[in-house]
Formats: sequence, structure tokens, C-alpha cells
Amino acid sequence: MYVVMNELHVPKQAKEHLGGRFGSAADNMKKVPGCLEFMFLNNENEEGKQVVFTRWKTKEDYENWLHSDAFKRAHQEKRESKEKGPTTSSELNAYTVLHHSKPTDQ
Repeated sequence: MYVVMNELHVPKQAKEHLGGRFGSAADNMKKVPGCLEFMFLNNENEEGKQVVFTRWKTKEDYENWLHSDAFKRAHQEKRESKEKGPTTSSELNAYTVLHHSKPTDQ
């Protein structure tokens, strides 16, 4: 299993817009091969941080998505915008899952 978290640094005035964009992305990610889970997280302790969390079957599934037409479409608005995007910066972290457990009632 492979997990990717993209921590976005977002000005307060852009958080709602970005939340809307990622709300529609959540539905699209259901169709991406190998994507097990997608979450858009709002940091409770730091006003200007939001996190895109994705969980994948394999690193290869994630990399295939990065090179897919679906990824290009999902990021088209950012590429086409002549203005600076809604985030001021971001930090991408990827992890290979070594141990995983979940309750048996799920």
C-alpha cells in the first residue's frame, strides 16, 4: 500500500474555493484505478493548511495516475490560470505502508 499527502498552504480567503475544487475531485477519484481512498483535510490547529490525502494499492498505481489524462484534467484549472493559484506553497510526502490495521467491524 502507498500513501501520498500533499500539504497545501492556503490563504484564508482561498480555502472555500479550494475546498469546492477538491469536493468535486473526491467523486472523480472513485474512478481512478488503484486509488483506495481520497480525503481533503482541513487543519484544525493551523488556519492556512489543508491536506490532500490519497491511499493507493501500489506506488505504481499512484504514478500511473500522475501520468494519466485524468490527472491532467484535474489540474487543468491550475495550469490554465494566468494568476497565481489559490495555494502559496505545498509539501508533498509519500509513504510506503509497512503496517496497517483496521477494526474487524469495517
